[in-house]
Amino acid sequence: MEKVIKPMNGYLALFLSLILLGVAIFLFANAGDNPVMVLPGGICVLACFFIWKGLMIIQPNHARVLNFFGKYVGSVKDNGLFFVNPLYSTIRVTLRVQNLAIPTLKVNDKMGNPVEIAAVVVWQIKDTYKAAYEVADYMVYVRNASEAALRNLATGFAYDNIEDENALLTLRDGGQKVNELLEHELNERLANAGIVAPEARISHLAYAQEIAGAMLQRQQATAIVAARFKIVEGAVGMVEMALEMLSQKQIVELDEEKKATMVSNLLVVLCGERGAQPVLNTGTLYN
Repeated sequence: MEKVIKPMNGYLALFLSLILLGVAIFLFANAGDNPVMVLPGGICVLACFFIWKGLMIIQPNHARVLNFFGKYVGSVKDNGLFFVNPLYSTIRVTLRVQNLAIPTLKVNDKMGNPVEIAAVVVWQIKDTYKAAYEVADYMVYVRNASEAALRNLATGFAYDNIEDENALLTLRDGGQKVNELLEHELNERLANAGIVAPEARISHLAYAQEIAGAMLQRQQATAIVAARFKIVEGAVGMVEMALEMLSQKQIVELDEEKKATMVSNLLVVLCGERGAQPVLNTGTLYN
């Protein structure tokens, strides 16, 4: 459990050490007349160095974890000059917000397709005790935990809904929801080290190179089929409207055979990819 403490003011200890140093110089300067002054002068010098060893400077957004012969004493999070027991061992910990760019990983999505995925994680130490003592190296722990969380996220969802049409959430279309799930899993994994991840974003997402071409063709085919469906649906509506208007206005009377021919010609014109070249009939409808 983290315990925040506030040590003695370092400026006061520094001022006291300078006084002891001045006293030592005075005693050594007068040791010629009285050799007994050498001993107290030496004691003042040792006391001065003892105080200097206990001085520590803590920069903004940094902390020190104090340990006394294997026992956790506390954490100092205030910045400035402080004096602590010179026998304390200290561990420097940064409290600044840091970014971790997870390199591109190749994993299989929920449908078994190999995909490439990468992310950027923003993290910060909140519990200095856990960061210093619960894990061997919190930097390595953050990197490994982030990669594990990203792999687990990628294997839990399909890349898109081409193969899994009933998928409510996919990696490609998930957007903010996928990022929130990544943040949640990261915070669960990093809690053991006293670290929080306020933000995590997917920075790269694509099919693996070996299937990228095939998947692109499949997506193009799907788009073409969808476009064709819309074209045919619109063409049928236009043909139906044309026949209905011709019948209502009694412009021309068509039997079933001629209606079928007209429908066929209109569908060819409306659904064709290129402009139709009409053939003019110089005779009657039946010739």
